[in-house]
Amino acid sequence: MTSTATALTAGGLLASAVATVAVGTYGVRLSRNTSDFLVASRTVGPRWNAAAISGEYLSAASFLGVAGLIAKYGADALWYPVGFTAGYLGLLLFVSAPLRRSGAYTVPDFAEFRLGSPRVRRVAMLVVVTICILYLIPQYQGAGIALKALLGVPVWLGPLAVGGIVIANVVGGGMRSITFVQAFQYWLKLTAVAAPALMLLMHFGHQHPQLAGPLPPTVNHQTVVTVETDVDVIVADPAGVTVDSHALPGPGQYTLREGTALTLAAGAQTPVVTGAPVNGAAWIQSGGGLGGNHPLYQVFSIMVATFLGAMGLPHVLVRFYTNPDGRAARRTALAVIVLLSLFYLFPVLLGVFARLYVPQLLITGRADAAVLLLPSAAIAGLPGELVGALVAAGAIAAFLATSSGLLVSIAGAVSTDVLRGRVSDFRWAALIAGLVPIPLSLVAPSLELSRGVGLAFAVAASTLCPLLVLGIWWRGLTAAGAIAGLVVGALACGVAILVAVTGWVDDDVLGGWLTTLIGYPAAVTVPLAFATMTLVSRLTRGDAPSDVARIFARMHVPERLGMGVERVPRG
Repeated sequence: MTSTATALTAGGLLASAVATVAVGTYGVRLSRNTSDFLVASRTVGPRWNAAAISGEYLSAASFLGVAGLIAKYGADALWYPVGFTAGYLGLLLFVSAPLRRSGAYTVPDFAEFRLGSPRVRRVAMLVVVTICILYLIPQYQGAGIALKALLGVPVWLGPLAVGGIVIANVVGGGMRSITFVQAFQYWLKLTAVAAPALMLLMHFGHQHPQLAGPLPPTVNHQTVVTVETDVDVIVADPAGVTVDSHALPGPGQYTLREGTALTLAAGAQTPVVTGAPVNGAAWIQSGGGLGGNHPLYQVFSIMVATFLGAMGLPHVLVRFYTNPDGRAARRTALAVIVLLSLFYLFPVLLGVFARLYVPQLLITGRADAAVLLLPSAAIAGLPGELVGALVAAGAIAAFLATSSGLLVSIAGAVSTDVLRGRVSDFRWAALIAGLVPIPLSLVAPSLELSRGVGLAFAVAASTLCPLLVLGIWWRGLTAAGAIAGLVVGALACGVAILVAVTGWVDDDVLGGWLTTLIGYPAAVTVPLAFATMTLVSRLTRGDAPSDVARIFARMHVPERLGMGVERVPRG
């Protein structure tokens, strides 16, 4: 990267950060009481709220991870944006309006309202905090990856910078402050992915008819790739490929150790990490999965996690409490589907172009930086550098927006369920919750961003999704059933994530099934959580709330009939 490009990129990052702080400061002026901090006093209209939800939902996984997975795995990676968007259809149909009519402030507050049990509230609070921390870690890691790829700074600087800005905004103004910030950041992120995608589509896409051909991608000029972690790659044609200045003896699978320098001559075919499609024909066909065994199960489990996980994400759910009423909540969910569908068109295009212009990322298996490196690689001169700066601004906005929503969810749950629910309690909870994931993001194993976020979705789908769906639509749910389902779903998913990120299980065990089930647990853990809640509730049916008819009327009867009563925060 030239000095001009570096300066422009740094300027784009700084401008995005300054704009975020400035917009957040405007919201701080309007935040005065607990309701402002928790739910923006329930005054956010559907259009503004839809932009804010889209802004916080489109995280590092959406902005960087989706394009990277498509560049690496091809057609099967499309299920991630499909699932991320389709999850809001479930929210629209089953959750948004009844949840808003409950009058609760947080998901744990809803759990106590529905089941009349403080124990359920405490367990739900622990689940909310766990999901948010799991989701924050890849956001902070993504910030480190982005700043290192763009500016060459140490990886720890990204989590510190993003964490500091997010904590300042949330501590300063809570939900009302970040509502303005996230709505602004949605449009910034949309512009940042649309501009390079449309430029490349109009001017360069027709030059590469070999995209779906039988050959691996090739580099247009001599390229040196330094391997940062041990990786196994498939070399289809060793011509023009040297490892530490030594020519390869022939095609086949090779293990590249950390620190290895792999040089590709102009026109050389790019080695591909083991498990990814080697050539264009395999890349464009569906059915190959995302590396490893049992691809059809992988795809099915991804769909379960992303579709149902969206119904259990605390930072998304808390947004529906900010609507004035249930009708506005439904209109918000519908608008979100439109905004997300528009956004996801562009990461798909960028993933395709990344395979053409930055195929060297396929060697290391870490394709998350594809969107960041693509503009300068595909567009020569100052225009490419300017677009690269815009993309950098969008990337930092992605980390900031999602991290802000997650931090508000943690602070809201902890301040109302553990502390006394005052504004000062919210601020202390936000400060501590924002600092904790920073060291965790530096020591935790780093997965692909979409994979890491997908595991957080799996936990949400296995815990809060069953609680909400059954709590809203089944009168037979009991406190004991809800607690049992939350615990079983969280433990089953948690153990799978722990084993997945540490790599304790060999790929050959049970024909690769054990590794696959652990890496993609939702297809097993979600039905298990639903079944546990249902079975235990039936065994304890005598403990169902006595006023369940009144509770259901309040959730399902339109507000104009006068059944709803707004709840107030604890303390």
